[in-house]
Amino acid sequence: MVVIACDQLSKTWALHHLRNGPRHVVWTLRLNLTFNTGIAFSQASGSTAVVTVVAVVVVALLLVIARRTSGTMTGVVLGLIIGGAVGNLADRLVRHHGGAVIDFIDLQWWPVFNIADAAITIGVLAAVLRAALAPARDRATG
Repeated sequence: MVVIACDQLSKTWALHHLRNGPRHVVWTLRLNLTFNTGIAFSQASGSTAVVTVVAVVVVALLLVIARRTSGTMTGVVLGLIIGGAVGNLADRLVRHHGGAVIDFIDLQWWPVFNIADAAITIGVLAAVLRAALAPARDRATG
């Protein structure tokens, strides 16, 4: 819920304060309102319906996995990923921007993203690092 709340509040702020153009923050970081109808890095732009259906299925599967697992780290990882996915899904289903996701964090050398995207990325990286650093016996036993 924390990820969803921070994501949606930041997107609402961006909609109200970045309509007149980008705002420079520091170095290459600027806040720049954009709308993404595709997936990560603006791939599959214009495929909102397909992306939305896939996102709903993925969130449902992750919720099932979350209910069947335990552990603090697993909870944090799944919370980040599910929270980010639901945050972006809320844009597609509730906000009236033609199914687009609101992006506004612009490093100018990386695709524009939002807090939900960052949460998903951090969650996936944490899961990969955890799996890579787990002792071989833990991986063998599941």
